[in-house]
Amino acid sequence: MLKSTYATGGLFVAPHHLAAQAGRDVLEAGGSAVEAMVAAAATIAVVYPHMNAIGGDGFWLIHEPGKQPIAIDACGSSAALADRDFYAGHTQIPSRGPLAALTVAGTVGGWAEALARTAHWQPQRALPELLADAIGHARRGIVVSRSQAQLTRAKLAELHDVPGFAEVYLLDGQPPREGELLRQPALADTLQRLADAGLDDFYRGELAERMAADLKRLGSPLRLADLQGYRARVVEPLSVRLGDATLYNMPPPTQGLASLLILGIFEKLGIEQAESFAHVHGLVESTKQAFLIRDRVVTDPHRVPEDPQSLLADANLQRLADRVDPRQALAWPQPAQPGDTIWMGCIDAEGRAVSFIQSVYWEFGSGVVLPSTGVAWQNRGISFSLDPTALQALEPGRKPFHTLNPALALFDDGRTLSYGTMGGEGQPQTQAAIFSRYRLGSDLQAAVSAPRWLLGRTWGDVSTTLKLESRFPAELVERLRQAGHVVEVLDEAFSDTMGHAGAVLRRPDGVLEGAADPRSDGSVCGL
Repeated sequence: MLKSTYATGGLFVAPHHLAAQAGRDVLEAGGSAVEAMVAAAATIAVVYPHMNAIGGDGFWLIHEPGKQPIAIDACGSSAALADRDFYAGHTQIPSRGPLAALTVAGTVGGWAEALARTAHWQPQRALPELLADAIGHARRGIVVSRSQAQLTRAKLAELHDVPGFAEVYLLDGQPPREGELLRQPALADTLQRLADAGLDDFYRGELAERMAADLKRLGSPLRLADLQGYRARVVEPLSVRLGDATLYNMPPPTQGLASLLILGIFEKLGIEQAESFAHVHGLVESTKQAFLIRDRVVTDPHRVPEDPQSLLADANLQRLADRVDPRQALAWPQPAQPGDTIWMGCIDAEGRAVSFIQSVYWEFGSGVVLPSTGVAWQNRGISFSLDPTALQALEPGRKPFHTLNPALALFDDGRTLSYGTMGGEGQPQTQAAIFSRYRLGSDLQAAVSAPRWLLGRTWGDVSTTLKLESRFPAELVERLRQAGHVVEVLDEAFSDTMGHAGAVLRRPDGVLEGAADPRSDGSVCGL
């Protein structure tokens, strides 16, 4: 079994080893956790293109010792032209192609905001230095990973004819095989332009003009004015107090509320033994209660029907916990939310921590790759509904529902824990598994590596079964079935279905501990 990685001079974890190395190299050169994260975010957008891109969204939690964490919402809004009239003749927004590219890509703006908000920490590294690894990988080529090869094959039928996809992500018209070299020269030029002209060029410069022209020509509702009007925002994070720790996550439009609710409800159940029936059943049932609230509440921040923070009040958590039957599963016919992304975490030598997440929503997003820039565009806007009475009703300028939610925990004794995962519907569930296992005595790597479950979606399918990795003991599986869970045991011991998680911890003595997911292509890199 893998062991946790330890360091003292900085630690970085990512689901691709080249991104972790890019972040580590910035730390080694004296850069901050935020600068390291920007370097890694640019790199992973190149080397893990099926999971994220600079044409997607991002969210940040940033903590400086002795201060409250700050949260950055780098989620783009729907285009000014994106209304029901634009989609006349459609019963729902198409999931792929130009019509799926209807929200501004916010992640690059988030990089800029994070750098600006932490400029007082120390003299900052220049953008050409931070983006050098990403530019080099895009120009020289990336070695195609197993998951990229598999997902390109699996999604080829729905993506092959989407503008730009085949030209960029196929080799001689065929899905690349694991280990083959894939170059992205147009993306390399775009990243070089950002390094030379500044990140704002993505929204209010030459890059913005070229991207807007491509989007319009291809049939997207996005226009230059939508890009020019975008700014990432600093927002108040949600928080919940659990015993000796305060946990933080993102407010709407993300499902960060669900992540905190699951752990808040579970805490009230008083379960003390990890890997037991009570542990797994308790977290699954807490998830159901949390998702029922999430689906009623989480939407565009200006349309949220209830105050999300008030739902994390102790009395409400107890009320929800009282609904959990310790022996019987609640019937679960609820629809699942798809989505894929990356999570990365970093803590530098000064104890400054980042929990970061970046996504294009579905694998390869909309599938659209803009020809003049090589930028792949997200399809996050397909979470909008064309039903005007729906909570997620499409209107111009609205933010879409986001599965993304980076997590951070501050303990009373001085420990700082940054953790998270990719995996759509599985994100809050995996966060709950990792944090609860750590609280119940596991080291970080064991908490990340241990068998996981997922209530809801799988890669490529949408279902409401409770999916378990094959390493769970047979007697536990049987007890879950007897309790009424509709259990599906997967073939794999370490399944991609469960997402790619990670965690980094700083102890009060300055020792750093990190864990990468054996399900991913990632690693922990420390100094």
